[in-house]
Amino acid sequence: MKNSLLGLLAETSLHPGVGQVIGAVDLPVAREKPTDYPVIVGSSLKGALRDRAEQVWGIEDERIKRIFGEQDNAGAIAVTDARLLLLPVRSLSGHFKWVTCPYLLERYHRDLKLAGMLADFPLPQPGNGQAVMNQNQGQLFLEELSFDVVVANLTTVVEAISPLIRHASVRERLLGGLVIVNDDEFAYFARYGLSVNARNVLDNGTKTSANLWYEESIPPDSLFYALLFNRSKKEVVLDELKRIFIDRPYFQVGGNETVGQGWCAISWLASGGEAL
Repeated sequence: MKNSLLGLLAETSLHPGVGQVIGAVDLPVAREKPTDYPVIVGSSLKGALRDRAEQVWGIEDERIKRIFGEQDNAGAIAVTDARLLLLPVRSLSGHFKWVTCPYLLERYHRDLKLAGMLADFPLPQPGNGQAVMNQNQGQLFLEELSFDVVVANLTTVVEAISPLIRHASVRERLLGGLVIVNDDEFAYFARYGLSVNARNVLDNGTKTSANLWYEESIPPDSLFYALLFNRSKKEVVLDELKRIFIDRPYFQVGGNETVGQGWCAISWLASGGEAL
């Protein structure tokens, strides 16, 4: 196994933060600079993978330093940023929808090829105010925006995305819940469609606010994926790493672990066709 694709379906809210900034949101999530899309940066993801491996194998296991590296030596794997593919958006005309756009699908198409995997699905190009879906639901309302539904067969697109999703029940709902809007309108949801929650620290004596802050988070059921490359001449490196998820295909990434955030269901795809 030379390359792998790691699918991360958010089971709880995620907070891959960037530290405190000056603005309306004190603790925003990490975002790609050119697109402003939420992202789980590669260093954070690699650290979470290492933490999981240490829990499974033990901190002193020789595989930890060999696979993940140490201060003076690079490890045997390279981990990319976890990129957004599907964003859940509230629908005023029914259940929430998984929203994506042509650019995200094109990027996923390119990343599949980079990983040496098959990539053959159409890239719909909706216009302004249009939403491509597999079936006609009349007028579609996403948050406060209204879209005219354009019906197209999205079976091939869903088949390409489904391997990133661990749960069969979720995969079965994807065809009816997938919506493709144009890049500009998706950017609106990516920038302004995330939750911003107020958090507080109370003074023990007076029970009054001692520290109020606002924190952004990515909603559950968001779908990310990352590429893992084997830098070693040994073919077994990614096979070894994959085994840390055999018994429990979940792990935590990002901040706020103690309040239940950051948990993802893992799907592992290999360039040789093997899957977890």
